[in-house]
Amino acid sequence: MASIFGSLCAALPHIRSRRNTHVSRILFTARNQFLQSSQILLTRYCSTTSVITMTTDLTSKPTDSGDFRLPLDVKPTHYDVTIKTDLENSIFEGVVKIDLDVKNETSTIVFNSADLKLNDAALYSDQLKIKQVDPSPSFDDKAERCILSFSTPVPAGSKATLSIGFSGELTGAMMGYYKSSFEQDGTKKYYTLTQFEPTAARRAFPCWDEPLLKATFAVTMISHPDTVNLSNMPITSEEIYQPQTTKVEDPSLEVLFSALTTQDSPEAQWKISKFQTTPPMSTYLVAFANGRFAHLESSYKSPLSGKIRPLRIYSTPDVIHQAQYALDIKAKVLPVYEEIFDIEYPLPKLDTLVAHDFDAGAMENWGLITGRTSAFLLDPKNADVAAKKRVTTFQSHEVAHMWFGDITTMEWWDYLYLNEGFATLMGEVIVVGVYPEWKVDSSFISEHLNDALDLDAKLSSHPIEVHCPDANQINQIFDSLSYAKAGSVLRMLSNFVGEERFLKGVSIYLKKHLYGNTVTKDLWQGISESTGVDVPRIMDNWISKIGFPVITVTEGENGIHVRQDRFLESGPAEEKDNETIWNVPLALLTATNDKVNIDKSVVLDTREKTLAIDTSKPFKLNAGTYGVYRVLYSDERFAAIAKEAAKGDTVFSLNDRIGLVHDIMTLSKAGFCKVSSALTIVDILHDEKEFLVWDSIARNITTLVSTWWEHEVIVNDLNVFRRELFAPIVKRLGYEYSPSESVDISQLRTRAIGQAAAAGDPAVVEELRTRFTEYMRTQDDSAIPGDLFRTTILTAVKHGGREEYEFAKALYENPTTPPSRSISAIVAMCVSQDEACIEDTYTYIMSKARTQDIIYFINGFQTNFCTRRSCAQFFQDNYGELAKRFEGNFSFKYIVSATFENLTKEEDYQRTVDFFKVMVISNIKERANGMR
Repeated sequence: MASIFGSLCAALPHIRSRRNTHVSRILFTARNQFLQSSQILLTRYCSTTSVITMTTDLTSKPTDSGDFRLPLDVKPTHYDVTIKTDLENSIFEGVVKIDLDVKNETSTIVFNSADLKLNDAALYSDQLKIKQVDPSPSFDDKAERCILSFSTPVPAGSKATLSIGFSGELTGAMMGYYKSSFEQDGTKKYYTLTQFEPTAARRAFPCWDEPLLKATFAVTMISHPDTVNLSNMPITSEEIYQPQTTKVEDPSLEVLFSALTTQDSPEAQWKISKFQTTPPMSTYLVAFANGRFAHLESSYKSPLSGKIRPLRIYSTPDVIHQAQYALDIKAKVLPVYEEIFDIEYPLPKLDTLVAHDFDAGAMENWGLITGRTSAFLLDPKNADVAAKKRVTTFQSHEVAHMWFGDITTMEWWDYLYLNEGFATLMGEVIVVGVYPEWKVDSSFISEHLNDALDLDAKLSSHPIEVHCPDANQINQIFDSLSYAKAGSVLRMLSNFVGEERFLKGVSIYLKKHLYGNTVTKDLWQGISESTGVDVPRIMDNWISKIGFPVITVTEGENGIHVRQDRFLESGPAEEKDNETIWNVPLALLTATNDKVNIDKSVVLDTREKTLAIDTSKPFKLNAGTYGVYRVLYSDERFAAIAKEAAKGDTVFSLNDRIGLVHDIMTLSKAGFCKVSSALTIVDILHDEKEFLVWDSIARNITTLVSTWWEHEVIVNDLNVFRRELFAPIVKRLGYEYSPSESVDISQLRTRAIGQAAAAGDPAVVEELRTRFTEYMRTQDDSAIPGDLFRTTILTAVKHGGREEYEFAKALYENPTTPPSRSISAIVAMCVSQDEACIEDTYTYIMSKARTQDIIYFINGFQTNFCTRRSCAQFFQDNYGELAKRFEGNFSFKYIVSATFENLTKEEDYQRTVDFFKVMVISNIKERANGMR
């Protein structure tokens, strides 16, 4: 392996500087220009459309709002929501009655509404004993609000009830109340579900759509008799009603039916499902669904009360057999969460609904978790370890939200991390008890911590707690900073104060704010109470400031000198970007005669500090890799740590070795040290036995290859290096999996074969192609282990032709294909080296691909060096249609960043700037024309 170091190390540092700067500029430009254009095109276009639609029934009087929080003159306390779903005609309609607590005298009622036709808005005050109707409400299209004005003010301290009829279309928008589809016996069938986070409940029914304004909800669903209705709570009653021939005994339902606009035929029948009233909750957690669902069921016994709670998972009948594993995980983690938090799950049931079309990964609706097929389904006969990990993590993450987010909810979206950071951390912590062999605390480093540091190293980063005054910009903060960095910072705090005391503080925090709303100081108070530590002093800058530090270690005669500076991927930070001083838990590890000591009390709370230690003995900062920072040593010290690490767990733990690889590789990419130092570390660790260390090596070598993708000589040399690292592992472990072998061995085999194939190892490529050819010939995939399916199909299509490509496409189109294989087939369609096949894929995306799957196609094109620029051109050519398909959705930002993140040249940067400038200008004009 050392034979190629010379050519690699001579070329890489110089190229890094130019390339990394271009990428950073492109991403910075794309992000910021996109934020402007998407705010105008996606959100404003959607809002303007809503206003235009509502003018069918009500007079629109658009106004501009400079305040994006609703006035608090009145607060909702309870909603009676009735929704009638007509799947055949793709419409819904209903009536909502909202009980209001009038805080201040007012003649104006302001609430949220978008994409709905409203009618019969009436207000009844218990003190005035009169019913008032506003015949011409006005709308603030920018803030998605309806404003009702009444001639007689409602007195302060009184109670009132607002009643509004509404209707809307069931579209495939993947937000609000929308429809999804599946195929059964060759026929496309539809069902409906909701996705309200962060601000789409207003698209399903008029409401006070802010997390602070919690209320109780009583949902009634009216649907075709052969369908299933679901909501947050259990059904209390269900009956069949024929509007033209049967009188409803409930007078309120009779009134509701008479108010609905759909004209039913005399023989029409409808099912009325009434659901139990919820506890106080935020609107974004309300959920309902209607369709011809099948389900599996189980239960769990509460360790706190002994109660037995039913658990179900719903999906369409064609894939329900793939849902058992997710149901089992839910039953395993619920009692563990109850014990850790010392708070019983409060609802009578917990369902999961699996959807074929879903924008996010999954959603923590209280009592009715929802999510995409790849989050909850797997092939029960041939599931690979990666699929099991993914489903376990998704289900555990969403169950964690039943406490973090649902019982206790952030006061406003600035504090999103209180939901997502905790669910990320706790979802991983809980898995330790379910599958300890997965070593999830160690895998957290690569899967969350390193991902967070990569994003936070950009100039375009933002703080964990980010000010978000405009509700229409909230989607932008659902990123690795709110999830992975927040989870990593909380993990660092847990390690610093001790996990047991940390979790006790979390329990205190939750109990103090049951069914309430919180801000950051509430969490710090709970943990401070359990630990006696001044948590705000330690944590505030980690939460409120952008970025993280690199700790530079300089050795002297009497110890080490440590200095903190902000780390940026493009090199040393300028003074204006380097003002924050973090309180850095250094977790200093020292070793004498193989006796290891870790001092967790050492904190760097100044720019620099000197520590007295014996540098002739092994030492390392950030023991266990819990700290959210990088550590920069001299080349000699890096090598010394690596040589000691190569001995196994004697001094440096698995976590230490993973962190060492990520630090040296990232620091070399940013120019803080030589690439030769990074490659030397990898070379020293070539006898490593742990999968997770090899996983960190593989991730970083892949990044290296991707970074210099346009420099053929360097790529070829790196691939030689990669083959020399991983091909021997393939020869040692082979291609066959055994149920008796450890998870580590299985994962290492999968990773080694994947890396060797990606590096073009002739023997591995030939073996995988042979197996895939047999699969195409016989339709029997038994020769392809589940863990190797993705690598096999990618290798076969990349090195094959039209036949392999068409086979992959057919696999994606097969409705019964397990989600992991479907995604693998998508990526395979994008790695073909045949230009005609790639052109067909671009056409296919716009004509046949599910909207939720487009991100997989874009990511697939990024793995193919031949399509990186054509992918950017494809995005620009189809921007208008793509933006319309994704308007208001989470995932469009991921499509934008994936499209541009691998471009490298100055002309790439300029084209990106020019494109987004044009988009901003054209969208401003479009909005102005639409408002006239």
